[in-house]
Amino acid sequence: MTTQIKSRAQYLEEYAASVNDPEAFWRKEAETFKWQQPFDAVVDWDFRELNVKWFLNGKLNITENCLDRHIENRGDQLALIWEPNGADEASKGYTYKELLAEVNRCANGLKSKGVQKGDRVIFYMPMIPELAIAVLACARIGAIHSVVFAGFSAQALTDRVDDAEAKMIICADYNRRGYKNIPVKQVVDEAMDIGCNSVESVLVFKNTGDEVNWSDDVDCWWSDIVTDQSDICRPEIMDSEDVLFILYTSGSTGKPKGVVHTCGGYMVYTCYSFRNVFQYQEGDIYWCTADIGWITGHSYILYGPLLAGATSMMFEGVPTYPDAGRFWAICEKHRVNQFYTAPTAIRALMARGDEWPAKYDLSALKVLGSVGEPINEEAWHWYNDKIGKGKAPIVDTWWQTETGGIMLSPLPHITDTKPTYAGYPLPGIQPVLVNSDGKILNDNNVEGLLCIKFPWPSMIRTTYGDHNRCKEVYFSMFDNLYFTGDGARRDEDGRIRVIGRVDDVINVSGHRMGTAEVENAINEQESVIESAVVGYPHPIKGQGIYAFIISSAKKLDDELKLEICKTVSKEIGPIAKPDCIQFVDGLPKTRSGKIMRRILRKIASDDDAHLGDISTLLNPDIVELIKKGAIRR
Repeated sequence: MTTQIKSRAQYLEEYAASVNDPEAFWRKEAETFKWQQPFDAVVDWDFRELNVKWFLNGKLNITENCLDRHIENRGDQLALIWEPNGADEASKGYTYKELLAEVNRCANGLKSKGVQKGDRVIFYMPMIPELAIAVLACARIGAIHSVVFAGFSAQALTDRVDDAEAKMIICADYNRRGYKNIPVKQVVDEAMDIGCNSVESVLVFKNTGDEVNWSDDVDCWWSDIVTDQSDICRPEIMDSEDVLFILYTSGSTGKPKGVVHTCGGYMVYTCYSFRNVFQYQEGDIYWCTADIGWITGHSYILYGPLLAGATSMMFEGVPTYPDAGRFWAICEKHRVNQFYTAPTAIRALMARGDEWPAKYDLSALKVLGSVGEPINEEAWHWYNDKIGKGKAPIVDTWWQTETGGIMLSPLPHITDTKPTYAGYPLPGIQPVLVNSDGKILNDNNVEGLLCIKFPWPSMIRTTYGDHNRCKEVYFSMFDNLYFTGDGARRDEDGRIRVIGRVDDVINVSGHRMGTAEVENAINEQESVIESAVVGYPHPIKGQGIYAFIISSAKKLDDELKLEICKTVSKEIGPIAKPDCIQFVDGLPKTRSGKIMRRILRKIASDDDAHLGDISTLLNPDIVELIKKGAIRR
């Protein structure tokens, strides 16, 4: 098992070792796993040409390390606990033996439909055990999984299927969320009508049993394909640098980026970071509330915990159904020890009142985690006081889809915590702050752009089908550095606070969306001539979406706003609907035609007293008109 740090002195020692001799450090950690063939070298890297390889020529299968290697010592231990949508329904558990058997059945079912090593499989599923099982089944046979959040629109799903040239889509009939049954299969049908020409079959799990449309040529039921398969399936031998999964994330241009993660390095780092950030101990119950459609679910519901031999929980429902005590009822019921959620959820539950957590016994909690965006100070204190009772340290984790695993975080009971600060880097992570010219700022008490100067095992390898895009987005801004896209501040003791995005990406409830992607969707509405989208501070979501829209409609009213929101929901999904829509006569543009977004950000954020120099604008008079019509909250 990978190293687990137990003291501040050990943290300092491990961190120094990881910087002074990274190869020796990561060799030690990697050798704790089962390799079918040992690796020849630890790392080979070149940021300028973006060629990064870890554990070269090592052969493995990640599911052997997640499942098979635990069977002898913890085969009867719960690997996965599933808590369903309905509070009155029974939870379900899978031991490591049972989970391995289910994964093997599913793997054999996928093979029976022609899925093989290197094929891409798209998931569009609710948070049910079959999602976890089928994701691991893909990894078992060497197929590349790509999970799409099951709240995205048919068009967004089509874009991802087509980019990956997926052979199969796996979905459910319906997704249960709170009081709603959401027609998941129907969205897949719509996507198939739009495009998805590479898809040969759609595998459907009967989640609710409600009626769905059916095509005998393409559709097949999970029960017909998976249930009667053998529970033995030989794991496909993979190279360390073979692709494990693609996960699509929005960029500053309209087209989503397919972030590629590979088998060996991702395996080593997710296990190492999980064990250290959450200080998981034998017998603990760990719960991450994320959706597996996001990187958090990949790394810290599935792979990290299972690699570490942990008991991991997954939850189908929402935090406010049937009431605002649901999270805390589950924590009491299962005696949860580590709880990992998003600031959006914390703020939403905080708004419902202190009486909800007060009803439940939360004494088993040892670690509280925060993920998705920087947590604001008020929410941090509420989380610390009302949920952790001042005894469960908060690990305010910073990382990205592209990093694969947690990069900055306190280590509970080992390093200190400070509200709004992600804290110190994990061993193996070498962050730097740079100014706009790329000069590294070595002092404390400075603010700059957050970069990483040395590779880490779980880092992005490419963007699927477009390696040059990956180089341009992450490695072209500053020489020989990975640019995170975030601004950050380092305090007098070296703790890092991540301030937020500096590019055209909005972080809504921890979900990143490119402004161009939202604008493209808005512009699909027939009366929209042009739009500009920015983020603004939102008390619950962290950032809200503010849209400035030029429209040809004669009537600029709430009905038109509703039509625009419907269009965005159709093109991307409800999560991308603008919170504020302001109709404008024009947008502030430079003489080269570029929208000056900093002005719009300030107006949207009620911070327009000092807009700076606007004399270079092609149309400076428009600024006052936009200010006058701004939506004040």
